[in-house]
Amino acid sequence: MEISPVLIVLLCCFLLSNGIQYEACYQTNPNFQSLQVSLPANQPYKTSYHFRPPQNWMNDPNGPMYYKGVYHLFYQYNPLGPLFGDIMIWGHSVSYDLINWSHLNPALCPSGSYDVNSCWSGSATILPGNKPFILYTGIDANGNQVQNLAMPENLSDPLLKEWVKFSGNPVMPTPNGVKGDMFRDPTTAWQGPDGRWRVIVGSQIKNKGMAILYRSWDFIRWTMFEHPLYSSEKTGMWECPDFFPVSINGTNGVETSVQNPSVKHVLKISLFSNLHDYYVLGTYDPEMETFSTDTDFEGTSSDLRFDYGKFYASKTFFDSGKNRRILWAWVNESDSTEDAIQKGWSGVQSVPRRIWLDKSGKQLVQWPVEEIETLRGKQVSIHDKKLESGSVVKLSGITASQVDVEVEFELPALEEAEFIDPAQVDPQQLCSDKNASVQSMYGPFGLLTLATEDLTERTAVFFRIFKSPNNYVVLMCSDQSRSSLKKDIDKTAYGAFVNIDPRHEKVSLRSLIDHSIVESFAAGGRTCITARVYPVLTTENEAHIYAFNNGTQSIVISSLNAWSMNKAHLSDSEEESFEL
Repeated sequence: MEISPVLIVLLCCFLLSNGIQYEACYQTNPNFQSLQVSLPANQPYKTSYHFRPPQNWMNDPNGPMYYKGVYHLFYQYNPLGPLFGDIMIWGHSVSYDLINWSHLNPALCPSGSYDVNSCWSGSATILPGNKPFILYTGIDANGNQVQNLAMPENLSDPLLKEWVKFSGNPVMPTPNGVKGDMFRDPTTAWQGPDGRWRVIVGSQIKNKGMAILYRSWDFIRWTMFEHPLYSSEKTGMWECPDFFPVSINGTNGVETSVQNPSVKHVLKISLFSNLHDYYVLGTYDPEMETFSTDTDFEGTSSDLRFDYGKFYASKTFFDSGKNRRILWAWVNESDSTEDAIQKGWSGVQSVPRRIWLDKSGKQLVQWPVEEIETLRGKQVSIHDKKLESGSVVKLSGITASQVDVEVEFELPALEEAEFIDPAQVDPQQLCSDKNASVQSMYGPFGLLTLATEDLTERTAVFFRIFKSPNNYVVLMCSDQSRSSLKKDIDKTAYGAFVNIDPRHEKVSLRSLIDHSIVESFAAGGRTCITARVYPVLTTENEAHIYAFNNGTQSIVISSLNAWSMNKAHLSDSEEESFEL
């Protein structure tokens, strides 16, 4: 059974005339209006082109979508302060290009018994006929997590400024056998060949993390399937799951309901236990409602991740305007609660990334959306520059606190290198043990970002080359150990292996640097690491960036291009006009 556009229109009319509670967050709940406090004038860590609200706490991206020429990003937001709140709502911002944003009034605020204690994360699904619906987690009057339905009040409004809720909420109460605080974050729904809609919700029973599957013919009445779509004994609670197809024949994205031999499916989970995102690839059978994976969640460093640094609660959507799948994630702070209160805000979103299946079929690839390049300004370049052991080359003439850098390193004919067995090594621990100051034969080499001229403060993004039993191994590190003179911040080193053979491929790196965030992509996006850093000495005009080689063997910068980045439009008021 396929839901026709006529039936969708009738469903919308029914909801609007009989089944909906209308609410405007600021009218119904005046206490949820943001406190318009004066923020400190000195804001050295506020990003210039990574999305953020003007003030207060933000975490998970929610319900991103492309609707009538406008990109929408909803997000978890505390309108009353810069820390996670007892009452959370859905902030709402809109854009034409994924880079420049205007903030609208919040979309969802607590209003009924089913969400009186918060409107938590969820997803948007665009039904046939271009009708967007939101499924989201509400914290009900008893403190239980339940799933609720909302839709736009006015489908002709491309900004979707007002949202209404189904009076029959919750559409998915907490299931029997599931604790009330372990049932949250419904995904974008997909439609099977039989016409029924499917959605998964993150959960845990005992210590088994799982994606509970629900099905519906009409998007209102949902029935839990007899078994989860997938589960694991090794993970604990699954938050913010995501489930979507990727093409095996190219880099274009595909719509969420596509199910045919030309796609693989991705199941992503966010682990509450360690605040990391993991994913597996596999084959989805909609008739049996099973997901057969190529690998499993093992709870080790070998598990696949979108990003090996600060990157959590990620969410994708299909951009029908450009036939691509876009990935976002919350990049949380690494400084203290006191710092958040002092600066008046907390949390940014990653740069939106296009995501596709690597030609190997064994992992995903990510790359910043092409629109980010419209912010590029003054450029500096280096070509065929030999870096002897101990070399440091300053990139002059650009704004190093706000920059986009792409560099390719060419290695000499590889000889003996330090030996490791990658199956027996945790790459993050290896990066911690061998930071940017520890010399080996091939590496460390890479970039020193947000650095002082004397390198007292620096955030190093670099590579090392090792010999393994069967090949050479490339290690990517992001070393925050000397990123700041501040004591009360997280300076964890991040690391991961890069799936390339350095004998036949140049070692490439792209880093997007934006005041307090360094977002890095190795080998065209096969390995990604995002870090938050808080330098004390490198104010906007005193930050520097360097290419360096601290290995005993020389290497060559075959090409390097760096651009100062202009500031994106991130409106600094909670509500401003958005001209069409």
